Amino acid sequence: MFTGLIEDIGIVKNIFSSQIEIGTSLKEIKKGDSIAVNGVCLTAAIVKANSFVADYSPYTNKNTALSKLVINSRVNLERALQFSSRLGGHIVSGHVDGTVQIRDIKKIDNFYQVLFNCKENFLNFMITKCSVAIDGVSLTVSKVYDFGFEVFIIPETFVSTIFSLKKNNDEANIEIDILSKYVKKFINERSGSISIEMLKGNGFI
Repeated sequence: MFTGLIEDIGIVKNIFSSQIEIGTSLKEIKKGDSIAVNGVCLTAAIVKANSFVADYSPYTNKNTALSKLVINSRVNLERALQFSSRLGGHIVSGHVDGTVQIRDIKKIDNFYQVLFNCKENFLNFMITKCSVAIDGVSLTVSKVYDFGFEVFIIPETFVSTIFSLKKNNDEANIEIDILSKYVKKFINERSGSISIEMLKGNGFI
């Protein structure tokens, strides 16, 4: 479990057939630790002085933007949440739902407006002010369009993550807020039986 608050920008040192080695300044990584790499939950299989090696499956390679990484690519890194820590961001599982495409990045005052193109099945979960994880970064949707959605990124987040390296048409991993998934499933299962009484009875209002 993660929060979407990035701890370090790592660098890809090696890519093997089903493994990736990432250099990092993060300390106290142990074998078996979960680490989100651009939002994808991976397990440290080998730990070295300033890097770790993780395995990734063909499914992960096919359904995330990890397949776009090359030697020297920069990646967002976050270690798994400790429940003794403050919970900033939002609850992120590291189970990426797919990829989106950056449509436009524009600086407005000190902030960065980023527009994303995304598939209709992702848009079905989007509402204004909902949470979304993009390449592992916890963000808030500011507006939803027919082609995708918009976020505004504060300067600290922009310069402390790989967003500062992104450009138009780049792909990024997306994880839909887990609460949105549960609500959509609940509504689909109760289709035709939604009423004020039902919503009250299930704690929605």
